[in-house]
Amino acid sequence: MNKDSYTVRLLQQLLLIPSPTGYTKQAILFLKDEAEKMGYTTSITRKGNLHIHLKGMHDSKKIACCAHTDTLGLMVRSIKSNGQLVFTNIGGPILSTLDAEYCTVITRSGKHYSATILSNSPAVHVYKDSDSAPRNMDTMEIRLDEIVYSKEDTVKLGIANGDFIAIDPKTILTESGFLKSRFLDDKASVGVLYGVLKELADKKEQPYFNTEFIITTYEETGHGCSWISPDIQELLAVDMGCIGLDLSCTEQDVSICAKDSGGPYDYDMTNHLVGLAKKNSIRHAIDIYPFYGSDVGAALRGGNNIRGALIGPGVSASHGMERTHLDALEATGRLVLAYLREPA
Repeated sequence: MNKDSYTVRLLQQLLLIPSPTGYTKQAILFLKDEAEKMGYTTSITRKGNLHIHLKGMHDSKKIACCAHTDTLGLMVRSIKSNGQLVFTNIGGPILSTLDAEYCTVITRSGKHYSATILSNSPAVHVYKDSDSAPRNMDTMEIRLDEIVYSKEDTVKLGIANGDFIAIDPKTILTESGFLKSRFLDDKASVGVLYGVLKELADKKEQPYFNTEFIITTYEETGHGCSWISPDIQELLAVDMGCIGLDLSCTEQDVSICAKDSGGPYDYDMTNHLVGLAKKNSIRHAIDIYPFYGSDVGAALRGGNNIRGALIGPGVSASHGMERTHLDALEATGRLVLAYLREPA
């Protein structure tokens, strides 16, 4: 994949838009506008999910692909007597990786304040346990880049309990084709789906069946795709692929998940995806994710009568400082296109 491709450019723009779960409206409106510029019809559900409607060559069946634009984040839990902030997590970030990361506090009135996430023992010249103290919600704080010395000072800024805290993604694209950033889970796959939309629009190509692309907003808290249109028969989740332990996936592969912590994915649909990857010489891996759930799982738990499968680009260091390669984005896009052209 070219570094200047639409997928990469869209992804870099999206990564700059803060969208921790519960604060996704700006990202969704950006994506809605992008889809409509390409000529697609869109709709937004009450919970904030974006649906992009693709007219297929055949009306006998409806399928869907989903990815999520909500990310991990934090929220103000309380204001300390010194004016700094105690936080609670949104989703499951690895908190130790957040020590010394920059962030932005977003108030309910829309003000943005820059800040830093720090250990309560942040200075080696002061604290004996500066490098050994645990890093968790009870031993870390948000240091505001404002002149505050008391809780009252911070309250006067308009900061309050329940304000969102967006973590700086620190996105870098290397000369060797690696994309390093927080929140590649799952903005990388949103970028992939938009690359697919762009290719179909440019070629004036229709998928085989009527199709919806669904961009969800509550995946990190477990109910992103819990409701979908009842006429959808198959749902393909495009999320990050896992790397590590005894898994075979690399940062250059599209991963096809056979089973995650919620159980096996649909046998025939998964077999079909594996067959498409082989048929089209797409670099891929088949793996089991030990601690993972997807929007397909949410849809099934929500009572939707569907077949479901899961694929995604291989992502290293998930829920920390993540990394993937442009090869994985390309492989994932190719597999999604193959699926749309030849569904299960």
